[in-house]
Amino acid sequence: MKLEALLQQQNALPSIPKVVQEVIDSFNNDSVSIDEIARKLSADQVLSAKLLRLANSSYYHASRSVGTVDDAVLMLGFMTVRTLVVSSGLTGGFKAMPGVDLKQFWRYSLNTAVVAKWVARQIHSNSDFAFTVGLMHAIGQLVMHAGMPEQTLQIDKIAGALDSRRVDVERNSFGYDFYDVGAELAKRWRFPENFSVAIKGSFDPLSQEPFEPVAAIVHIASWCARANESGFSADEKEATFPVEVARKLGIQPDRILNEMPPVSELAEGLQELIS
Repeated sequence: MKLEALLQQQNALPSIPKVVQEVIDSFNNDSVSIDEIARKLSADQVLSAKLLRLANSSYYHASRSVGTVDDAVLMLGFMTVRTLVVSSGLTGGFKAMPGVDLKQFWRYSLNTAVVAKWVARQIHSNSDFAFTVGLMHAIGQLVMHAGMPEQTLQIDKIAGALDSRRVDVERNSFGYDFYDVGAELAKRWRFPENFSVAIKGSFDPLSQEPFEPVAAIVHIASWCARANESGFSADEKEATFPVEVARKLGIQPDRILNEMPPVSELAEGLQELIS
């Protein structure tokens, strides 16, 4: 199935709440009214309840209890609240599908997001942008499972969700891969162009012109999340670490391999996002 045909499948694209789409649109609008967004979020009981649980989680170390959406915006800042709302919309948009371990998929994606945020902070890059791209980078896999389940299940038999060979198998079978699908989905959801560029480039950031730092950050973060999920030993991590990508970002491998907190610690308190 061609990429365009896949994205026209009615069941391929998840539905996201209207207010989440409005928050995504705010990325493109410098004059957005934060008060108006907060008002709309407050009107969505499910989303605002989840946002408040996250704002009060151990991850954010709030100095006092966060009781309203306005409090959350005040305490965490609009950028962080926006990241949380969009992330909640993404993770809530996909329901159970055959052949997909959604729990593992979102755990891996969340771990990629928190590592991306940590790495971005080390090099003074945009950590909220890195977090969102990290969470979204593999979402094309879910779209492919939803839109062409039989063909994608055949791919699963050859290379599982976290198998490094998967991209090549998809390209050989369809002429595109899940990074291409995710990049196209970001366009359709009206994310700014740089989201699409970063998702598409995160598989092989060194071949991308011009170089996109967030794509490289997510490439390293997804490697960390896969290594964590696969239970790599210290030797295996050292042998497979993407050294050239880290070098291009100006970050020493040792900083990530030995100085970064454990992935479970980086994600602590954010499990609510994917539950």
